[in-house]
Amino acid sequence: MRNPEKVLNSLAKHSGNLDYKFEKLYKVLFNEEMYYTAYQKIYSKVGNMTAGVDGSTIDGMSMSRIERLIASLRNETYQPNPSKRTYIPKKNGKKRPLGIPSFDDKLVQEVIRMILESIYEGSFEHTSHGFRPRRSCHTALLQMQRSFNATRWFIEGDIKGFFDNINHEVLINILKERIADERFIRLIRKFLNAGYVEDWVFHKTYSGTPQGGIISPILANIYLDKFDKYIREYIGRFDKGKKTKVQREYKNYEPKIYQLAKQLKSVEDKEVKKQMIKDINLLKLERSQISSINRMDDDYRRLKYVRYADDFMLGVIGSKEDCKKIKDDIKAFLDEKLKLELSDEKTLITNAKKPAKFLGYDVFARKSNKTRRDKRGRKVRALGGKIVLAVTTEVMRKKLFAYDAMKINIQNGKEVWEPRFRGYMKDLDDLEIISQVNAEIRGFYNYYSIANNSSYVNSFSYVLEYSMYKTYAMKYQTSISKEKRKRDVNGVFTIWYKNKEGKTRFCRFYNGGFKRQKDARSAFVDNLPRTITLRGGRNSLIDRLKAKICEYCGANDDIEMHHVRKLKDLKGKKDWEKRMIARNRKTLALCSTCHDKLHAGKLD
Repeated sequence: MRNPEKVLNSLAKHSGNLDYKFEKLYKVLFNEEMYYTAYQKIYSKVGNMTAGVDGSTIDGMSMSRIERLIASLRNETYQPNPSKRTYIPKKNGKKRPLGIPSFDDKLVQEVIRMILESIYEGSFEHTSHGFRPRRSCHTALLQMQRSFNATRWFIEGDIKGFFDNINHEVLINILKERIADERFIRLIRKFLNAGYVEDWVFHKTYSGTPQGGIISPILANIYLDKFDKYIREYIGRFDKGKKTKVQREYKNYEPKIYQLAKQLKSVEDKEVKKQMIKDINLLKLERSQISSINRMDDDYRRLKYVRYADDFMLGVIGSKEDCKKIKDDIKAFLDEKLKLELSDEKTLITNAKKPAKFLGYDVFARKSNKTRRDKRGRKVRALGGKIVLAVTTEVMRKKLFAYDAMKINIQNGKEVWEPRFRGYMKDLDDLEIISQVNAEIRGFYNYYSIANNSSYVNSFSYVLEYSMYKTYAMKYQTSISKEKRKRDVNGVFTIWYKNKEGKTRFCRFYNGGFKRQKDARSAFVDNLPRTITLRGGRNSLIDRLKAKICEYCGANDDIEMHHVRKLKDLKGKKDWEKRMIARNRKTLALCSTCHDKLHAGKLD
């Protein structure tokens, strides 16, 4: 069997060639090594311990289970199970539908996803950032901040119910443009039509991507890549002029400064010379308060674009009429070519001086006449027109209300944020309380760390900090001051605890600051096909499966991998639990006899 890394890299070599047709992809699904790699990649996700409609989970994974899957794919009797639909609460009090696929289906989908990523990743546009390797919301936001400068208008894109309204026939036809393998296409169609089960009633799916499916994100990107390429071509037609004209009012200063500078050379009187230098500097200062470019220049237009999943933003240097036409053209393209509907109400045209919304940030073009010296020592207006990313008090307010960590009082007609205790946390132990609060602060800061006003997160942190103090005070029926004094270590609130080995450790309240980060960890644009590297350690799951040695009794037999949701769920009372805790693993390779005994409660 071919090494998965070589298989995927051979596919990736042709990714950038849009005319290349990929054949015999279905045969890749017969390669056991692909499933071992897929298993290694997805096994650690907690959701794998949630049963699908077939009642099975990742627990009990074995080589024979993979062999049965491949056999059913080989004779095309494989049929994906419908997803089990459940609902999770949203911030606004409503509920979001969530699909839970069976684990065997997840495994097959992960293999398909790796194949599709190898085929398409090298051909995706650099303006696409959602669900792609080494890209994120941050890379999308930073690309916008760096390329949208001098934008006059924003168009905030909103596609109605995108993931639920992907047209199956359109998607299949897009796939057929690059994939010439009917069996592979049929398999993807099976997943699209698998449907879902809600309250034990089966519902067929006529549109949209698989509910909760691993392949859903890559299929969505393949679908919207058509839109990305349309926008790229549209930009080529829309952009006009090499550079903007110089504003007449700005230009009028040039001869005045030139004449004074010329006269200065022939003046010998020091006082006169000094006064002339002052006059020249005064003229330069006045000029710096005026924009050098004519923002109303009809002979200069630019269009910028960035997309994350189904959220996209367009920046327009042009007129509002241009924006209206762009919006109408986009609406027509989505409707005619992709069978999608652009929301008229939510697709807003916003003046760039006012905040637009993108990926949870407020985005606007800075209006500023401030100057600074460039590399040649000249004073230039360096901030005007620069794109600002901002975190708002409204975002912080909503998050704090979601945590139930704050209440609002009105004093003298103004809102005052007051931290409040979190009653639902009183039954947690001391370490769990501080760990949860630290995680909430770090999570919020990590997301908004690239905001120009990231220091505002300090207000968010302050409310959570004093909410935490009040929670401890309520838990121990004492006061905030006493709790702070009791747990103070060198000025930092600290919780001492003992780990599983009985050693004393401590956890401090977050005090890392909220400095702005100018770069995301993966903030770069790379439109070239990338090779794929798959690494597995010496003690990887695959090696342990292939070794066919029970890690409990030592028997040489086919192995079934026992999984637990979380290590902390283990009590450490039984020998097999102690072994998993000691190795810091959520898995234990067992022979079928030991695995059956474990689930019967008889192992040990």
